[in-house]
Amino acid sequence: MSKLTDLPKRILIGRALRSDKLGETLLPKRIALPVFASDPLSSVAYAPGEVLLVLSIAGLSAYHFSPWIALAVVVLMFTVVASYRQNVHAYPSGGGDYEVANTNLGPKAGLTVASALLVDYVLTVAVSISSGIENLGSAVPFVVEHKVLCAVGVIVLLTLMNLRGVKESGSLFAIPTYVFVAGVFIMIAWGAYKGIVLDETMKAPTADFEIKPEHQGLAGFALFFLLLRAFSSGCAALTGVEAISNGVPAFRKPKSKNAATTLALMGALAVTMFCGIIFLALATDVRMAEKPAQDLLLNGVPVGESYVQDPVISQVAAAVFGDGTFFFVLLAAATALVLFLAANTAYNGFPLLGSILAQDRYLPRQLHTRGDRLTFSNGIVLLAGAAALLVWVYGADSTKLIQLYIVGVFVSFTLSQTGMVRHWNRHLKTEKDPAKRRHMIRSRAINTFGAFFTGLVLVVVLATKFTHGAWVALLGMVIFYGTMTAIRRHYDSVAEEIAAAEERPDEYVRPSRVRSVVLVSKLHKPTLRALAYAKLLHASELEALSVNVDPAETKALKEEWERRGINVPLKILDSPYREITRPVIEYVKNIRRESPRDAVSVYIPEYVVGHWYEHLLHNQSALRLKGRLLFTPGVMVTSVPYQLQSSEAAKKRARKRQDWNAPGSVRRGPVEKRAKEPAGKGT
Repeated sequence: MSKLTDLPKRILIGRALRSDKLGETLLPKRIALPVFASDPLSSVAYAPGEVLLVLSIAGLSAYHFSPWIALAVVVLMFTVVASYRQNVHAYPSGGGDYEVANTNLGPKAGLTVASALLVDYVLTVAVSISSGIENLGSAVPFVVEHKVLCAVGVIVLLTLMNLRGVKESGSLFAIPTYVFVAGVFIMIAWGAYKGIVLDETMKAPTADFEIKPEHQGLAGFALFFLLLRAFSSGCAALTGVEAISNGVPAFRKPKSKNAATTLALMGALAVTMFCGIIFLALATDVRMAEKPAQDLLLNGVPVGESYVQDPVISQVAAAVFGDGTFFFVLLAAATALVLFLAANTAYNGFPLLGSILAQDRYLPRQLHTRGDRLTFSNGIVLLAGAAALLVWVYGADSTKLIQLYIVGVFVSFTLSQTGMVRHWNRHLKTEKDPAKRRHMIRSRAINTFGAFFTGLVLVVVLATKFTHGAWVALLGMVIFYGTMTAIRRHYDSVAEEIAAAEERPDEYVRPSRVRSVVLVSKLHKPTLRALAYAKLLHASELEALSVNVDPAETKALKEEWERRGINVPLKILDSPYREITRPVIEYVKNIRRESPRDAVSVYIPEYVVGHWYEHLLHNQSALRLKGRLLFTPGVMVTSVPYQLQSSEAAKKRARKRQDWNAPGSVRRGPVEKRAKEPAGKGT
């Protein structure tokens, strides 16, 4: 079985890497940008559309508010980027928001941030892949007809790519990410040139449509609330910014400087693309609606259920480049691909955060272990499973999923920046150097503004999105928080329970006596080996124990025991109901009750077989007994193996596996390890 599973494993994820090769997996900035910033960069493919979708509720006249909403998003983006540049310098260990909040605000705040980030990472995968499926579905009908299946398939593919390692997956993701960024900038530049210099009229495919407003003539508080909701939808462009602060350890040295530079570059690219698409959408008369079948009208008639509403970026590309042209197809393909790859931000953030939480005993310790490719493979698989479940529940509908989005990320933004303010306050109390104090005061001012602004946005997001699905994200945070608290409580209670006592340790190390019991069914070679082994250990008392299930067999056992003159007393337990396990358990418990300080060592003869199906024919009673005896304090269970002839076949298979290497598992060794040819040979 090991050989059969090793072959596909090596083909899919590659050869195993030694622990000392971890440094070779670190990322340069050119690879780190697409790895950690693909989420905020790709969000410009759907964030502008979400703004226009919300504004369409008030009709076409509300579209003229979109530049102001874009400006507010830009200010927020720059604020968050500037704030997180302080984070990566102050906390380069990779804990990110969790470490900042945990260190400065306490464990509860840290756990709240961790819960929010875990939910946000799962949603990042679900939203990005669902949006990518919708973009691809406009060109490939099969994808639209099987959205959930295709989305789950993409999740599986991304999971395999990430299991191969951060560096290898980053190299694969770099090309489409850079093609997408270049394509958007070319579209913005060419659209501006055609509109401003050539004075050409560019029309989106929906330019002739009319929008039927759901609420006409909104004014006052209703209009203000609508604008806040549109702003909160546009804030989807900020998701993933925190991933860089969580992924600082994956950067090459100097880690903090490279991470801060990547943050600044990501922020500049994201806001430029976001604003450019918003302005081109207005210039080309793009029309969007939350319910396009009913609210989009062509010649006064609803377009109907058969109409498929293309994303804003696709409509703008059609207006600027022309529908079906090379650049249109290239940008459409790059957009769909980069939306799939945007999930990679979560694939790098979730496992790393899970590892840190596992180290702090808030998650199972298996999440702290690196896999064959030096990735946190258990975290990657857990993220994939949670995202696939979410995609299935919501039918891979990005419009529904995005309502759950960004709540978690702004919870972490706000608490992280609040924690940074306290961090600077603590350091300012002890720092005497004027230059360093000025730097700290400036950093504190940035983080203070960041905490205020992101806290305000969090209130807006909760107020405008709660009834539209944000409550599900909050529920997920509560579930994560409760689960992690319970896990920590369990680990703490176990640690307290098993801690070695400072006083009178001999009570736990040395029992008063050891009483050995050898379980016997028949007098054969396995039984004789178990008896011989038990004698070697010189227990205070040694006895053999058998259960009377068949009187004839029991009588034969007694006669054979006496005939051979075995100098170990044989105890026979009656079993009126032909049970084996219960009488043995009761007998051992009685020994413990009579002498609580005595340790009981139970020896169980077992067959070692060579084929899996032979396990079904042997050792079943032994397995049941061991399982029950493990719950009895003061009882030690020892298996005494007896190798049957069929076990030789298993040994031969094991030797073959040692000499066999799966394709890709081993490369040529270093030169100094190869056998050297004798001088003059072959010449």
